[in-house]
Amino acid sequence: MLRALYVDFNSYFAAVEQQVRPELRGRPVAVVPMLADTTCAIAASIEAKRFGVKTLTNVADARRLCPAIEFVVSRPRLYVEFHERARTIIEACAPIAGVNSIDEMWIRLTGRDRERDNALRLAQEIKFRLRHALGEVITCSIGIAPNAFLAKTASDMQKPDGLVVLDEPDFRSRLATLALKDFCGIGPKMLARLADHGITTTAALLSAPPEQLREVWGGIEGERFWQKLHGEDIEPRQTQPASISHSHVLAPERRSHAHAAAVLSRLTQKAAMRLRDAGYLAGGVGVTIKMRGGERFRAHERIEPTDRTPHLLAAVERLLAQLALDRGFRAGAPLGVGMALAALVPAQAVPRALFDDDAHGEALDRTVDRLNLKFGNQTLFWGSAFAARSDGRMAIAFNHIPDLATEDDGRTKHPARGRRSPEKGRRPPNTRRGV
Repeated sequence: MLRALYVDFNSYFAAVEQQVRPELRGRPVAVVPMLADTTCAIAASIEAKRFGVKTLTNVADARRLCPAIEFVVSRPRLYVEFHERARTIIEACAPIAGVNSIDEMWIRLTGRDRERDNALRLAQEIKFRLRHALGEVITCSIGIAPNAFLAKTASDMQKPDGLVVLDEPDFRSRLATLALKDFCGIGPKMLARLADHGITTTAALLSAPPEQLREVWGGIEGERFWQKLHGEDIEPRQTQPASISHSHVLAPERRSHAHAAAVLSRLTQKAAMRLRDAGYLAGGVGVTIKMRGGERFRAHERIEPTDRTPHLLAAVERLLAQLALDRGFRAGAPLGVGMALAALVPAQAVPRALFDDDAHGEALDRTVDRLNLKFGNQTLFWGSAFAARSDGRMAIAFNHIPDLATEDDGRTKHPARGRRSPEKGRRPPNTRRGV
């Protein structure tokens, strides 16, 4: 029985750029965080992929593989706006059951839409409406199957602009033609674990009993994987967000420890605003500094659960001071920085102190949030981020779609969005939901 329809946009960031810039159409394009040889592609167009350029390909390697390639600096706000338009278009066809990333979402088929012909008509209608509303360059591959996991697998079987149905009684024989790495959730480490248990082909994986996969995965996830692989309809596991994080690659002219510290302050202030907006407290703070030579320095600290910006900034300063004790850290040139707020707990689950020694701190943070939501995210900020006012732009991770209200880079205001008060309408940070 067909229960899921999965929409996966093709080369999404690059396709959006080609749609809004007609001069890029038909040309190999790589989207990069900045124009520098030391960075890598965060997306590649269909034309660039034909030359072997893909996500995380180094700029120098991309230029070697495809001398005619065009490098375009990413515009996260633009990609989020197109994502929201796409969601509206798809919702007009059928309710969206889940959004797995900025370019992937799925529909739970119900009623007569579970019939093959009707499911195909729905997929074709979605494709037609998206093309008409977003433009002819932005295409998607759609998979239809007994569950979202198999529908996702089907959407990867024909790209670009594909439409694949995995249905009884032949979907297992079609799956057997795929490599193990073609399945979501099977990466290099899992491939090695499967091989250790004698499973080296998809045919062997399909014939393995659930008990064996439970042993391979080391728990219930192996049995859940078996159920999804065999077409059973199981609900995604609801998980609490593990962390809120931001990272930034430093421009070549700004690769100093002083500027790295300023950028980390900027990123921490953004993360703190997200933390409060979601209604969580952080019980841990971590920083990562990537050096020009590829070495990474990391530090982490457990703290009393908090959402207050000064407390989080103080933790980051302590971690930087800890890293500075390492001679190699002091001698190196920072290439990029990252920070994470971890050990998240719902704010309502933590009892408030009877005698708060910073009674006005929470009110100050809320006031700053409200002003930044209303006038732009750089209206007010802590001075330690002054040198990084133009850094720490909005970024899109695989498991996080930025909220334009709380994560815009401050260069554009959005009064038409009907911004919410930070005390209201809280929702958890975007987290990847398994299919």
